[in-house]
Amino acid sequence: MNSAFGRPAPDRLAAPSAAGRRRVAIIGAGMVGEIHRRAAMLAGADVIGVLASTGERSAQVATQWGVAGFRTVREIVDSDADVVHVCTPNATHAALSEALIEAGKHVICEKPLGISVAQAQRMTDQAAAAGVVAAVPFVYRYHPLAYEILARRRAGEFGGWHLLHGSYLQDWMSSPCSSSWRVDPAANGPSRAFADIGSHWCDLVEWVSGERIMQVNAATMIAFGERPVDGGRSFGASSASGSRAAPVTTEDAAVVNFRTANGVLGTVTVSQVSAGRKNRLWFELDGLHGSVAFDQENPDSIWLGTTSGHTVLARDAQHGSREQQSRYPLPAGHNRGYAQCFEDFVADTYLAVDGGNPESLPRFADGLRSARIVDAVLRSADSGSWTSLADAADSSATDSGSGSRSRSGSGSGFGSGSGSEGREQAG
Repeated sequence: MNSAFGRPAPDRLAAPSAAGRRRVAIIGAGMVGEIHRRAAMLAGADVIGVLASTGERSAQVATQWGVAGFRTVREIVDSDADVVHVCTPNATHAALSEALIEAGKHVICEKPLGISVAQAQRMTDQAAAAGVVAAVPFVYRYHPLAYEILARRRAGEFGGWHLLHGSYLQDWMSSPCSSSWRVDPAANGPSRAFADIGSHWCDLVEWVSGERIMQVNAATMIAFGERPVDGGRSFGASSASGSRAAPVTTEDAAVVNFRTANGVLGTVTVSQVSAGRKNRLWFELDGLHGSVAFDQENPDSIWLGTTSGHTVLARDAQHGSREQQSRYPLPAGHNRGYAQCFEDFVADTYLAVDGGNPESLPRFADGLRSARIVDAVLRSADSGSWTSLADAADSSATDSGSGSRSRSGSGSGFGSGSGSEGREQAG
């Protein structure tokens, strides 16, 4: 079928070469693109080419990486790549992924899937109809001690949950001079801090707790009414004094109370203006029989509490749940971090392409769920009231990116015609 929602003919579905090497193309050459490249190579793939924001940038990065420099999306669509990693500004995710899926490519797309629930729903439906593997990197699931918490919860150690609470705090937007492409809603979408990092917190907490957020009551905050116009990198980007400023319309922080489908109450604070906090994803889950706390900046230990006291459990390949032990072979004290989680995520994606069914793999359906949570947070912040997540019937709401869908990829670079020229995704 030629329809974007039709299933490609079997001979159009991408498959590894006869030599068994995965062929991978990467769209986007910022910090995250480099992380994807490294993880792909460690998973045994051949990175065959890169497409950056402009033809010149593509050629520059291709030389650095020792790969081909694609000039257009169409060249990737027509290439023999069987998996494509999309690591571009948020507003380009939908059009790029849809063109790739229509061509039968397996896709790893950075979150958020799109800048609306409608886009995320469309992408998820298209990937399912096409029969391709489509994954989104909620990689914090892959911390070994996340598996430990999951295993203990399934074994009933904590009992029913009383309360879920935590925060995700960064500080890279604390200065009024800090800016990046993420501040521009045309490139980033209507939510900034919550869509960027709050989405990670919600995915991880839902994953380990087994709960599903169903209602939210949110408030958001903008720290500075204007920021410099800057298309630069995330995490500490700043503009020289005197740069032209533009109004800020997306949040620097959010406080979200929520209820789950089982009636469990929770709260999360998300901020990118918390001085001294670099990447602190922290949560505590309080249950009938015990509590557990996890800090992503100290991922090799968890806090376990009961009414008789508490202990700190260190990650150890020789102790703990089988799931935790299998995730990292090095002894306790040899810390594991974000990069290794990302590598496991990419390896799981390729395993799924080969016909496996890794339980932990976050797929487009998880990205769609995240989009619904973000949407509910924004609607609640606007109304000041408890707000339910949109269901499938509600997903036809305004799609602010639908008018820019392009299958031809005729321009140079992924940003052609999208207003994303010169921007690379940094995180």
